[in-house]
Amino acid sequence: MDGLLLDTEQVYKKMITQLCAKYGHEYTEELMMKVLGGTEQRLSEILCKDLNLPVTPTEFRDELLEMGDKMLAGTPLLDGAERLICHLHKTKVPFALATSSSERSVKTKIASYRELFSYFNHMVMGSTDKEVKFGKPHPDIFLVAASRFPDKPKPEKCLVFEDSPHGVTAGVKAGMQVVMVPDPHLDKRLTTHATIVLPTLAKFQPEMFGLPPFQ
Repeated sequence: MDGLLLDTEQVYKKMITQLCAKYGHEYTEELMMKVLGGTEQRLSEILCKDLNLPVTPTEFRDELLEMGDKMLAGTPLLDGAERLICHLHKTKVPFALATSSSERSVKTKIASYRELFSYFNHMVMGSTDKEVKFGKPHPDIFLVAASRFPDKPKPEKCLVFEDSPHGVTAGVKAGMQVVMVPDPHLDKRLTTHATIVLPTLAKFQPEMFGLPPFQ
């Protein structure tokens, strides 16, 4: 969802930068790459440990969630996201949301797009879903998402859309093909493990993966 369907990455960067600055630390590019695509709890654990922050990971996460209640509302959709979701819905291709965010965070982010996000067969929210034991780059979230479709498709029948290197790794480990739409500033060496790399979702061609083409 984040950085793929919704343009939230810069908002998250601003939030975490502000929170780290509050404790006298800088949120570096290196740290950002370390936590990108991970669960809220994992992100908090890494930052608290690496920066030796005077708060617990749970306290850090709660502060982040509170900031998110205001700052993440009304985030715009990214190029091609609405078209793809509507196309999959219209052509009856089963699809689910597999996000590392928590239920609280997801509710805030999709409030402006309730109808669009109601088209998803189901949503797996990695930060609060009990079945997701380990976050990305572990494959758990995608395997759980696949298992909740009525026909329980095999991994090789699943297609993942991702923007982060950790997310792509998770998809590959799950045995699935992965379409990557990375941040344009991301080091190209971190995109080589994806099945295909696209500049935006608008460039996706469904027929390449045996799906109904756009009309």
